[in-house]
Amino acid sequence: MDNLSAFFAMGGYAGYVWPTYILAVVVMAVLLIASVRSAHANERDLEAAQSLRPSRRRRNNPSAASAEPGAEEVPQA
Repeated sequence: MDNLSAFFAMGGYAGYVWPTYILAVVVMAVLLIASVRSAHANERDLEAAQSLRPSRRRRNNPSAASAEPGAEEVPQA
């Protein structure tokens, strides 16, 4: 138990070391929360932008090509 109390005392510098550790953990938590929120907001913006864009057809889909009048069928390899 003496080693544990000596560890937490940090050789007399505990008043400087522990607040620094706490501050670092708080800053990292804030950065994590901000990053997750930003990622979710960017995903919502991307989905909104993609929903405004007209859909594109795949060239190698023969059923889509045959449904369109005047479209030539693409040979499959």
